[in-house]
Amino acid sequence: QVQLVESGGGLVQAGGSLRLSCAASGSIFSSHVMGWYRQSPGNQRELVAAITSGGITNYVDSVKGRFTISRDNTKNTLYLQMNSLKPEDTAVYYCRGRSIVSDYWGQGTQVTVSS
Repeated sequence: QVQLVESGGGLVQAGGSLRLSCAASGSIFSSHVMGWYRQSPGNQRELVAAITSGGITNYVDSVKGRFTISRDNTKNTLYLQMNSLKPEDTAVYYCRGRSIVSDYWGQGTQVTVSS
């Protein structure tokens, strides 16, 4: 069983930056699609960004040009660099690793952007 642990959330002013990290307890990046999701009160959890085992990335339109997903295979760590943050980015951010046979989620980290 692989564990995913997010960190890096916090309170930031609009226009600021944060970098989220997701540490995996095992080497799953070569076999799993890794993604960042977020959920705010009253809303469904949505995909923010994802990266395939081959390094292909995709982003939800609302964060394109502001967020960057990346990973360090040597550290089994996934990142989400978030720049030009907006109040509407406020949410709990979750890390996910998904394959045909497994689906792992982290516990989430809170990001709050003040106006």
